[in-house]
Amino acid sequence: MPIYFDHNATTPLDPRVLDAMLPYLSGPYGNASSVHRYGRAARDAIEAARVQVAALAGAEASEVTFTSGATESNNLALKGLADGVPRAADAARILYGGTEHPAVLEAAEALRGQGWPVETIAVDRSGVIDWPAFEAQLAGGPVRLAALMLANNETGVIHDTARAAALVHARGGLLHVDAVQAAGKLAFDFGSSGADLMSLSAHKLYGPKGVGALLVKSHVGLATQLHGGGQERGLRGGTENLAAIVGFGAACALAAAEVEGRMARWTELKARLEAGLRRLPGITIFGDGVARLANTVQFGVEGWEGEALLMALDRKGIAVSSGSACASGTGEPSHVLLAMGWPRDIAFSAIRVSLGLASTEAEIDRFLIVLGELKMQVAA
Repeated sequence: MPIYFDHNATTPLDPRVLDAMLPYLSGPYGNASSVHRYGRAARDAIEAARVQVAALAGAEASEVTFTSGATESNNLALKGLADGVPRAADAARILYGGTEHPAVLEAAEALRGQGWPVETIAVDRSGVIDWPAFEAQLAGGPVRLAALMLANNETGVIHDTARAAALVHARGGLLHVDAVQAAGKLAFDFGSSGADLMSLSAHKLYGPKGVGALLVKSHVGLATQLHGGGQERGLRGGTENLAAIVGFGAACALAAAEVEGRMARWTELKARLEAGLRRLPGITIFGDGVARLANTVQFGVEGWEGEALLMALDRKGIAVSSGSACASGTGEPSHVLLAMGWPRDIAFSAIRVSLGLASTEAEIDRFLIVLGELKMQVAA
């Protein structure tokens, strides 16, 4: 049987989520901006989903803005804060973590091209923020925004965003947190996270693709990036994707109810996987020894190039990743591992296993057997 170990790239649609969506794919078809009964029914469904998304993140429904996904949410956060602010030579800086997802990294670099001072926040070999360096960096001048992910999509390393927020806020800046990989895999709270803005995405937690959210505190002023009919309180124009939003809400409700059980199950499977990896020679587990997501293990395999190993495993019916799906095919090693200070040859050898709800002990054992056989082929 095929084995799917790439749940950080995307998850399958939960059948219970599909059941929630189906009536809105084939039944009620009103535009939520219309005032007649069809429009009101659509609006009620969207607002119910907004409450479900907010509940998962410990937020208020009024703080939830629906988007097309994490990329739009991250771009709205960074560009929405920067747009319209004078970009003088001494303008406040935009900082982003060296291990951020490309949706944050590229958005920040686009702002650099517009004249904004942009700097990278350093991390150590484990992928954790280099706190002394960060404090010194913050002391170097005014800060408009710092962007840090709650949990890294490749290594699973979890950042202490509350600590980062306290430091950033003391300098008058705001903190944006990409919580896309954390949602449904880690219990967290928008308020206690310290974030002023936070991104979420449905397809990472068994919801549909093409829908996400940006959580925005009431004190944050954002410039609209998609102008149109004034939907989402004027922050994001465009007719809402009703069925997808309903599915997002359903996925969040399930995740909120099940997250503790999911974490416990993944913790057991991850321990089994890492114990097996440690028995194999030439394996480097990235982020080892620090807090990581319960479902995520990224490791280097001596003697292999990650993409080649990925394809060798694929031929054996096992789907894994060599890093972020959004950055694959570039021919370059993981920017995450390079930012952590790993040599290029080790970074090139990286493979990521990300477990899901259907993952089993038998799949872990099968993966370890196949990986061991492939390593032996190289050694021979």
